[in-house]
Amino acid sequence: MIYRPSPGTDTIARMTITTGPPPTVNTPVAVARGFLTGVVIGASLTAFVAGCVVESVPLCVTGVGLPAAYGLLLLLAGSPRRAREAAVPPCTALAMIESLRAIGGESSDVPVRFDLTVAPDDAPAFRVGLTQDINLVDLPEYRPRGIVVVQYPPDRPWRAKIVHRPTTDWKDRAAKAGLDSAPASAMVSKPSGGCAVGFAGLLGLLLGAAGVLLLFRADLFDRDTAARSSSSAGPSVSSTSSTTAVSSASGTVALGPGQSFLDKGELRRAVDSLTKGKATGQALTVVVQERLLSVVFAPTGTEALGFDPGSLPYERFPALVEEARTSLGVRSPRSWQLTADRLTGSVTIRVGVTGTEGAASLEANGDGEVVRRTPAH
Repeated sequence: MIYRPSPGTDTIARMTITTGPPPTVNTPVAVARGFLTGVVIGASLTAFVAGCVVESVPLCVTGVGLPAAYGLLLLLAGSPRRAREAAVPPCTALAMIESLRAIGGESSDVPVRFDLTVAPDDAPAFRVGLTQDINLVDLPEYRPRGIVVVQYPPDRPWRAKIVHRPTTDWKDRAAKAGLDSAPASAMVSKPSGGCAVGFAGLLGLLLGAAGVLLLFRADLFDRDTAARSSSSAGPSVSSTSSTTAVSSASGTVALGPGQSFLDKGELRRAVDSLTKGKATGQALTVVVQERLLSVVFAPTGTEALGFDPGSLPYERFPALVEEARTSLGVRSPRSWQLTADRLTGSVTIRVGVTGTEGAASLEANGDGEVVRRTPAH
């Protein structure tokens, strides 16, 4: 790196360039800070999610408040260090603009990305990249190969900033100076945390999440086990997948989508739920469709016309419906309905189907045996 004054001066200062990757920071304090940060992140995220699952407001508040408290603690702990850094006067040096690029522009101050070659008077030259807001009025003053004045903390040159209004002496030096470009290998940047800090942060994140799960494992996993048990117990007419309405004269059960009363045991459970607690338990008619069951109960004094709905051969109903849908000439059945009553003195089961070819039906006795078929016409 050569600093070349303008013609008329007789001083040439030669500076060496230091190259190499940016240093890493693996001090015990940095590792401990990385570990603690990981613990806070893992614990807060897990606490918030677990609080939403178990519906615990204090746990959700803990998940949100823990990072805020940790940030405040870091801010207070770093105050003495920031005070010491602020007390150190910044270094001032000349710099040459290698390149510049505006990266925004919705106001009078435009963020501009600069690549600079900085040439301190008493230290090796280096390259630095920075982003700084430049007023639109001043933007034409900054151009490639132009000389500017920068300031930076002595121990953190990557935090360099362009001085918009330098003193007269520095302005004169910038106007007369000429600088050569430093190679890209001389770029300075903030030291990375290093592998040890990253590993400590990951370990802390896992331990923080595991700690919260361990503390609240009873609420989380017992709840999950109970939910799986209830879902595997089979459909119930009292569950949210069906709707039940019962009065003194009738009762209905409507299943949700994806269910059918032809499913094994579904119809008998629904009928039992409607007749439970009834004084007589007798029904005049039982009407079954794909997802709708209707039972009309026998009024007091008319038990002779009623029948016990629990005596119906429910295990035969799927076969009766299938026979009616496939063997009575209705090739594209759209709907079916099964009706059981005792209007003729004995229990009669009728299954009707409808389709584009018309309607058809079959009749069975109380044991589910087919006694009559009426094909589609």
